[in-house]
Amino acid sequence: MKGSALPNSQEPVRLTATAKAAGCAAKLSPSVLEAALNKLPAQPDPNCLVGFETSDDAAVYRLAADLAIVQTVDFFTPIVDDPFEFGQVAATNALSDVYAMGGRPISSLTILAFPGNGDPAVLEQVLRGGLSKMSEANCTVVGGHSIRDDELKFGYAVTGTIHPGKIWKNIGAQAGDALILTKAIGTGVISTAIKQQKAAPAWIAAATASMTTLNRDAANALHDFEARHPTAIHAVTDVTGFGLLGHAREMAIGSGVAIEFDHKKIAYLNGAIDAARAGFFSAGMKNNREFVEGCADFAPSVPDEFRALVVDPQTSGGLLVAIAPAHADEAIAAFTNRHIDARIIGAVKPKTAHLLFVT
Repeated sequence: MKGSALPNSQEPVRLTATAKAAGCAAKLSPSVLEAALNKLPAQPDPNCLVGFETSDDAAVYRLAADLAIVQTVDFFTPIVDDPFEFGQVAATNALSDVYAMGGRPISSLTILAFPGNGDPAVLEQVLRGGLSKMSEANCTVVGGHSIRDDELKFGYAVTGTIHPGKIWKNIGAQAGDALILTKAIGTGVISTAIKQQKAAPAWIAAATASMTTLNRDAANALHDFEARHPTAIHAVTDVTGFGLLGHAREMAIGSGVAIEFDHKKIAYLNGAIDAARAGFFSAGMKNNREFVEGCADFAPSVPDEFRALVVDPQTSGGLLVAIAPAHADEAIAAFTNRHIDARIIGAVKPKTAHLLFVT
């Protein structure tokens, strides 16, 4: 079902054409958000194990000595034109934060904004797409909330469970750690090309396949590895709307380290480099670039298109893992065993004037 339909009309309307910004590129500027959050008062609660202070992927709240809940919420505007696929992407993206913390999703609540005169068939397909991914994740949709809005928005609030002593945080990286990324990047530039009707079918297929792949298997690979090396995983985050450098910045600041990436070792989605060279840049990319420009440096040899891709806002991106260097190859093997094309893309360094460096 490609595109929606206008009321009382058979003319198809591309979902991405109805949105001012697509997917996670629609996020508020990270610098604006950070400035506001930093002014909020602390909330002392010993059972809040992870709050918003370190900009982690999800919150963790302890219920008992051996049980905590992971809570997250994520919704956005259409990033693909097919309603069913849009629902799948939104669900996959919302579930990702629970996996990034090391948790297991158990229930979710739907968040929906839909035009009052929109096509009910489109609404059904969006909901069906989301439900299909929630079912794949064994996460029960238990309800939700909807409002009328001229711009379609869809997502979920997801709750998961976790042991309080086995939380993966986005802080804790140590100098010398290897940095592993579990998905290719480039969904932002490709989605902008889709919006402008300039994306090749192969680009769309690659981006959609990536955005609808749960991070469950990647997380399970890390659990497999952790069972053998309980202290080797030092920090984990998922790469989404703030781009690779934006999320690496949070890891570096929270860990008191610097991070270096090799742009040649990063995997890029089919079409991502071409889309970046063609200048399919979103407002979200501009915000991300401004967010990191004061703490990021690039080797002169890094081409402009790759400087753009490392700040490209990702939707339903992969896991970025800081792991003890002696066990990095074994961690890659654990990913390979679960058919995850994870790659070592950089390393953690002692803190320097520039928190981020791309070679």
